[in-house]
Amino acid sequence: MNFLIGAFKPACNISITFSDGKSRKQENGQTVMVPLFQSQENIAGKISIEPFQGKKIEHNGVKVELLGQIEMYFDRGNFYDFTSLVRELDVPGDIYERKTYPFEFSTVEMPYETYNGVNVRLRYVLKVTVSRNYGGSIVEYQDFMVRNYSPAPSINNSIKMEVGIEDCLHIEFEYNKSKYHLKDVIIGKIYFLLVRIKIKNMDLEIRRRESTGSGANTHVETETLAKFELMDGAPVRGESIPIRLFLSPYELTPTHRNINNKFSVKYYLNLVLVDEEDRRYFKQQEITIYRLQDS
Repeated sequence: MNFLIGAFKPACNISITFSDGKSRKQENGQTVMVPLFQSQENIAGKISIEPFQGKKIEHNGVKVELLGQIEMYFDRGNFYDFTSLVRELDVPGDIYERKTYPFEFSTVEMPYETYNGVNVRLRYVLKVTVSRNYGGSIVEYQDFMVRNYSPAPSINNSIKMEVGIEDCLHIEFEYNKSKYHLKDVIIGKIYFLLVRIKIKNMDLEIRRRESTGSGANTHVETETLAKFELMDGAPVRGESIPIRLFLSPYELTPTHRNINNKFSVKYYLNLVLVDEEDRRYFKQQEITIYRLQDS
């Protein structure tokens, strides 16, 4: 029995370290802290392979791959690669003792940010493979994260809309802009032009809508990330209510539009009015979220 257990132990230990791993900013991945990069950076480091005591590793070559992958949770285990780079580290041979290989991927194009959603995740990973004829190849993974930054938009129009129920309610509301960075503040105002129904309260919500798949296989998940009470009680005609909502406390990501034809992530401001009979009235407006260098 002990022999069988030993037979399934890996033949070696593989470690992957980044050249600037100690000084580079770390960010929390799904379970552990991992290095943070952005597109066009060099990704370099060392890979060490150390046979366990008394073992020799016969192999058909050693390689490292840099992969950008999308995984749909309803298709778990199948990864769609949108980036795939390979470096051959060693020709076929034997490894008797610890051996270290330097590697480098220069100015890597990483167009999409790391994303962990409800039904999908986008990840970047280094994959080391020691190819073998018998016992199966030995594989080790090292995740890292990518954050990409955008300049402030040169054009950022305000949003102006109306909410109306004929002869009962007429509201105008405006937001100061339509594109916001992750630490921004939503500033706006609501004007009551006609009020003939008894409004009990009014909230402003931030909603995230994640769409995955396509056609009949499209999955849509909507989360309410923030709920901000604007008013408690009945307004009167001519009244106006200011809006000031800080985004920094909330777990937002940038807007993602049709990433590799696999998924999208969009954000909406949802205005909710509730009358005294608990009827609810909605008005929704899409906004764009982006990441500034200091956000």
